[in-house]
Amino acid sequence: MALKEITIGHSPDPDDAFMFYALTHGKIDTGGLKIKHHIAGIEELNHKAVEGEFEVSALSVHAYGYTMDKYALMKCGGSFGDGVGPIVVAKKKMEIGELADDRIAVPGTMTSAYLLLKLLLINFKFEVVPFDKIMDAVLNGDVDAGLLIHEGQLTHKKHGLHKIVDLGEWWQEDMNLPVPLGVNVVRKDLGKEMMQRLAKLTQESINYAMAHRTEAVDYSMKYGRGMDVKTTDKFVGMYVNKWTVDMGEDGRRSITQLLTRAYHAALIPRPVHLEFVE
Repeated sequence: MALKEITIGHSPDPDDAFMFYALTHGKIDTGGLKIKHHIAGIEELNHKAVEGEFEVSALSVHAYGYTMDKYALMKCGGSFGDGVGPIVVAKKKMEIGELADDRIAVPGTMTSAYLLLKLLLINFKFEVVPFDKIMDAVLNGDVDAGLLIHEGQLTHKKHGLHKIVDLGEWWQEDMNLPVPLGVNVVRKDLGKEMMQRLAKLTQESINYAMAHRTEAVDYSMKYGRGMDVKTTDKFVGMYVNKWTVDMGEDGRRSITQLLTRAYHAALIPRPVHLEFVE
């Protein structure tokens, strides 16, 4: 068969780099498929998915509510927090209710973090700031608080910031389910056979990283924005877990609950039917 080029969109973060390492660096047999990766912040990936730009992409669960016409979900590759998730931080200690009157920097309005905060607070003043600039915005006083995703969840204390709420903790207490943050999706116009093939390759890539953890974490460090090996490994472990290998029934229920609540709160345009590559 002739070579076919597939582009995978993923974020510049250690957990995504860990998952896609084997697939994008020739560690597994792709059967003649040429694999490229396009690295972009999650909000950019969300917007590109609305246009169906990449064959395979990491995606916010929130954004699936806007892209289900073009993409199907993979059972592997999901980012689920087990009692941990995006956090809101500020320079001073405060109660959750005080956030309603504050300006909060958010990493994008299609992120799952933003959706979770909307479900918690309903109304709040926000400003979209690139995810890796949010801590600076809080420290500089440009905003009153910041919604942190990625490594800021582990490093905010050393910058003197206080955690106001952990949205993963709130979700688990409320729903008794892991918090659904990210998924991997594959474009439906590729056809069933290619979709299944790409899902299988993604699964193999995750399995390779799990089996060669030191190697994959070492590679992921270059996306860790200053994290050392130990912190990078801890961060990867937060979001590459049993639900990443196969989200199972808990993962499906969690995504369904989040998007159903989003629809009833008029935060996504239509009811969501989860379509998986089987």
